[in-house]
Parts: sequence; C-alpha cells; structure tokens
Amino acid sequence: MSKDIHPVDEMLPVPKLLALGLQHVLVMYAGAVAVPLIIGRALKLPPEDVAFLISADLFACGLATLVQCIGFPGVGIRLPVMMGVTFASVSPMLSMAASPDIGLLGIYGSVIAAGVFGIIVAPFISRLLPLFPPVVTGTIIMIIGISLMRVGINWAGGGLPTITKVVDGVPGAFPNPNYGQLQGLGIALFVLLFILGLIKWGTGFLANVSVLLGIVAGAALATLLGVMHFDKVGAAPWGALVIPFKFGVPQFQLVPIVTMCIVMIVVMIESLGMFLALGEMTGKTVDREALSRGLRADGVGTLLGGIFNTFPYTSFSQNVGLVSVTGVRTRWVTITGGGIMLLLGLLPKMAALVEAVPQVVLGGAGLVMFGMVAATGARILANVDFKTNRFNLFIVAISVGFGLIPLVAPRFFHNLPKDLQPLLESGILLCAVVAVLLNAFFNGLGSGKAAEADAAAAASSAQHV
Repeated sequence: MSKDIHPVDEMLPVPKLLALGLQHVLVMYAGAVAVPLIIGRALKLPPEDVAFLISADLFACGLATLVQCIGFPGVGIRLPVMMGVTFASVSPMLSMAASPDIGLLGIYGSVIAAGVFGIIVAPFISRLLPLFPPVVTGTIIMIIGISLMRVGINWAGGGLPTITKVVDGVPGAFPNPNYGQLQGLGIALFVLLFILGLIKWGTGFLANVSVLLGIVAGAALATLLGVMHFDKVGAAPWGALVIPFKFGVPQFQLVPIVTMCIVMIVVMIESLGMFLALGEMTGKTVDREALSRGLRADGVGTLLGGIFNTFPYTSFSQNVGLVSVTGVRTRWVTITGGGIMLLLGLLPKMAALVEAVPQVVLGGAGLVMFGMVAATGARILANVDFKTNRFNLFIVAISVGFGLIPLVAPRFFHNLPKDLQPLLESGILLCAVVAVLLNAFFNGLGSGKAAEADAAAAASSAQHV
C-alpha cells in the first residue's frame, strides 16, 4: 500500500472485499430486518406487504451505506460505516401506527420531513452535544430497550395477548387463544438458549452473528415441528424492483413530523459519538466539517428511507465494533457490504423467507437484541458520577419514570388534546425531553470539547440503538 493512501481508503483484493463485506452484512442483518417486521405486523399488513417492507429496508440500507461511505459533495463521512434503521424510531412509529388518522402514510410523511430536517440541521447538531451528556444518553438508550422489550416478549408469546373482533358490528378485544402456547414458548426458549450458547462458547465472528444463527436454528426447528410454512416463499419472485411510494402519497401532519424530528436529533447525537469513536479507531481525523457531512448523510439516508417505503437511518454500532475487532479500517469493505444489501433488497424471495419466520422464533432473538439495548444504556450510566453528584440520581429516576408512563398507564394522557397523543404516547421522547431539561437545571451545560470526549467514550462501547 502506498504511503500516500490512508488505511481508510485502501483498496483490497475483490475476494477479500466480498468476504469482509458479507461479514458486516451478517452482523447487522438481524437488527436490520427487525424494524420492518415490527411495524408491518403492528399495522396488520398482509404478509406480502411485510415482505416488501423488508426488501425496501435492505435496499435503502444499501443506498444509505453507499452515500455515507463513498461520499458526495457535502455528504458522507467516508469512513467504514454500515447504515440501518434505528430502533429509536420504533416506539414513536408504533404509536403512529395505532392512530387511524396517521397510519403508514403518515409515518412516511414524518420520515421524509425528518430526513429534510436532518439535512438542514446537520452543521448545528454538534453544538447540541452539551445537552446530551452520558447521564442523558444512557437514560434514553435504557428506556429505548425497555420500550422494545414488550415487542420481544409478545413475539415470544406468539403475537398479542388480545385480538380485535367485530361482534354485532361493534369491535372488541378478546383473549388470543394462540398466545402463550407451550410449543411456541418452547421454540422461543430454544432460540434464546442457542444464542446464549454461542455467546458463551463461540469465538470471534461466530459470537458476533449469534442472534442471526439463533434465528436460523429456530426457523429450522419450527419447520420440523410444522410451524413454519414456505408457500409464500415459493410464490415470491426471484427479482423485483423496490418502487418508491408503493403504498401511496405520504401524508404530512404536524405532530408526527415534530415527533420524528426529535427522534432524528437523538439519532444524530448518537451518530456523532459513533463518528468520533470511529475516527479514533481508524486514525482518520474527524473535524467539524467531516461530522457535518456524516450527519447530513444520516438525513439523506432517512429521506431516501421515506421515499423507498422504509424508516429513519443511522450508523450501526455493531459494525463500528467489528472494525475494532477485525482491525480492517478500509471503507471499501462497507461499500461492498452496502452493495450486498442493495442486491438483497432486489430479491423478494429472501424477504418472503424472513417474513415467514414465526413470531415465536423472533421472540427468543428479540429478548437478546432489545435487552442488549437496555443493558447498553445501563453500561453508559455506569460511568456517570453518582457518588459525588447526587443530582444525577434524580435525573435518571424521574426521566425513567416519565419514560415508563406510556408502558404502564397507556391512558394516562387520554384527556389531553388528541393532536399531542403521538408525542405523549412515546416513552422515549418523554424520557429524552425530561432528561435534557433536568440535566440543564441541575448540572448546567458543559463545554463542547468535554461533550465530544464523553460522546466518543460512550459510543466506543455501545451497541446499536
């Protein structure tokens, strides 16, 4: 390699690029397909539409990754980054999905608006870092994980505990007879134990893809038990284009847009920390201009997500961790990974196969995936000074309390204006707003340099949210 070429820009032989790029794809695959599965099933979409959401997500993952890694004028960090849908957007989108006035088209409108918002505010985000010290980010990430755990638990149970039926023209909630069946719980437990075994005794790459391998093992068991069916997989075409605006023209409503823009700020703060950590790992200087380009690519990726029928995008920290583990610093590896994701998005049969995986299989994996998000928040909070600064205890305690309101008391804000419901029903956003305000009240605002150092330190050990 020429001394004039930085390791980040090094071009490796094609076979090595393909192998390392596929490794990045496998590490993120389970997390990448989780969000379209959650949202598609929450909206009660037909299986073929859920499969399309998965294809669209993989396709947009590839597009966003290429924008971030190849870089264009003013856009793209040009570091080894893989982009995927952020879990931080799931809880607000579930609230929107539950509202008949918003639905899928309202979600897409808010995603597109948030993408444009992200492009505009990218140069200013780094100045907001003092508002998000570890005591704030750790609390938010922990609430994200706790909010998502109910999804994983219901998956393990085989769906939702109640189903809606129309009796004499009146809709009502009735117990789901398939919920908590012994066979389903056994499959979910098998997947969980399989993943834990790989984490315990697997090494290197095998441990890194333990969740994906657990889903594969669970799907094999479900097939043997006659629970997993492949009719729709066989009927799905081998290739198809991802059509923009497949479900119709997006609808733009104020409260969902504001909600998603707040999510975008939290996501971009997280990305900023990832970029700083990645700069240290690769030995590449990440200055204010580079940060702006990277954050702007988050906005462009989210805009593309809304156009191509999917959701907000951010850098996946599993892949940032993989850079540290493998020591391979070239961005051409993740560019190759982005190309593989793009190709997978054009294979509907692959998406149909993922959609066919029973919920109980995903439940065993979801307990690990979503639980790790909450554990990451706790890990970040472990580095917060609670001993000499008792105010931090109150920040965490009260913020977590507000974040849990929509989970434990869904009708708590029922009598407040209807337009505010999507905002108030998101525990993540309530937690974020309260944590930021309490931290500013108790601790004031620190310096920008100290905030950048804290963000890089938190991101270097964090799992993706």
